[in-house]
Amino acid sequence: MKLTYQPYELELKHPFTISKFSRTSTPLMLLKLDYEGFTGYGEASMVPYMGENLETAAAFLQKVDLSSFYHPFLMEEIMAYLDSLAPGNPNIKAAIDIAFHDLIGKIEQKPCYQMFGSDPQKMPVTSYTLGLDTPEMMIKKAQEAASFKVIKIKLGRDNDEEIIRAIRSVTQVPLYVDANQGWTDRQKSLDKIFWLHEQGVELIEQPMDKNDLDGNAWLTENSPVAIIGDEAVQRFADVEKAKGVYHGINMKLMKSAGMYEGYRMILKAKESGLKVLIGCMSETSCATLAAAALAPLCDWADLDGPFLTKNNPYQNPDFADGKYVLKEAFGLGLRSVEGLEL
Repeated sequence: MKLTYQPYELELKHPFTISKFSRTSTPLMLLKLDYEGFTGYGEASMVPYMGENLETAAAFLQKVDLSSFYHPFLMEEIMAYLDSLAPGNPNIKAAIDIAFHDLIGKIEQKPCYQMFGSDPQKMPVTSYTLGLDTPEMMIKKAQEAASFKVIKIKLGRDNDEEIIRAIRSVTQVPLYVDANQGWTDRQKSLDKIFWLHEQGVELIEQPMDKNDLDGNAWLTENSPVAIIGDEAVQRFADVEKAKGVYHGINMKLMKSAGMYEGYRMILKAKESGLKVLIGCMSETSCATLAAAALAPLCDWADLDGPFLTKNNPYQNPDFADGKYVLKEAFGLGLRSVEGLEL
């Protein structure tokens, strides 16, 4: 098996601002895995809060030696090997995992979603995320999301109600909210949650600091809408810790180190009575299609990555009536690789 990679700067349509930082682009590492005439593609999206960058990704990849694996179907052993190289680096591990699943799908001549028993007919609608901005720009962004059935809004500053009112002036679709740990007072947070519920908000991600277990659990106990753990739930071991603290988890492939563990997290969450929102980072169609393969197993989806970018090197995924449309294409179903010199 031959693994090659190259950096790529993914440009965003609008500056992406959350409660603690803002950015206009996201560094990626794009991977290609070749095996006996078949090629699998993968992607690592290195958003700032995850702590990875192109240098750490390249350093990790230089450690990777796949020569001991005589075929690509040993996913459990391969992922254990990657974890043995370093305890962190889930983003670049996810890229390798995704490339393996794309490769396996092409070898077996089946779509990735069939590997996990996903039913395309159970695909949830996916939300379109609006980063923090002025009320005027929030209105513009909401109007750009006209083809989506749900809007997700980043909150966590002192003008949350102003932003919600601005969006409600142009659309009445259901809303998801992500506070990104931006709320600190539990009673004020609960009051805000009840108000947001009246505005049509259906779930709230990570309202308080991920380390404030008591605060988040108290909100979950008293909230009229679903409270979802995001930053608090990274990999498989965190799912059990979320029980009793949140109503559900946000599983992202860039946190879970890819599809193999992400699938296990979904099953564990269901076993624990937790709902699942499957999300994404700033991504191209590659990583987002990997998540879409698992999305029918989840309760909610937030897979808007390719639609928020200006230079997606692949064709946008098939999308209709607010949902991803899973086709019979082998592997990820990625199309039109343009300008990639791998």
